[in-house]
Amino acid sequence: MTTSLSHSHSHLLSQVQLRVRGYHLDGYGHVNNARYLEFMEEGRWDFFDQHPALIKQLHQAGRAFVVVNLNIDYLAAALQGDDLTVMTGIVDVGERSALCHHRIVRKDGKVVAQADLTFVLLDMRANKAAAIEGEVRDKLSELILAKEAFVV
Repeated sequence: MTTSLSHSHSHLLSQVQLRVRGYHLDGYGHVNNARYLEFMEEGRWDFFDQHPALIKQLHQAGRAFVVVNLNIDYLAAALQGDDLTVMTGIVDVGERSALCHHRIVRKDGKVVAQADLTFVLLDMRANKAAAIEGEVRDKLSELILAKEAFVV
């Protein structure tokens, strides 16, 4: 599958391909709402896999990203056999939280779901949210991408 994302921004957007399987379905024959959360988590894992230095830096500092809020819009049904693209990227970085956007698109181009996920930087020793600052802030800020770039 090709995208219209320019090569210079391709490292900013994770794109994971998956096929809807029977075990993803609910009693109505379409993807169960909770499965979209798993699809999006797969997208986040892929996104951060593409930025191992950032994750290593966090672990060494005793910090971790933790999800604190998720707002999801279900826009169309996905059915068994549908091929989906899960797009994931950072769209905003604040003082104490950042915003990750997900968009799930069927092969026919129809957006089936999209979500905004807020995460904080957790100080694992203190078990408290920490300010997003310094090198972590700089790196996350370099990864910001406008929602308009989430197209297949």
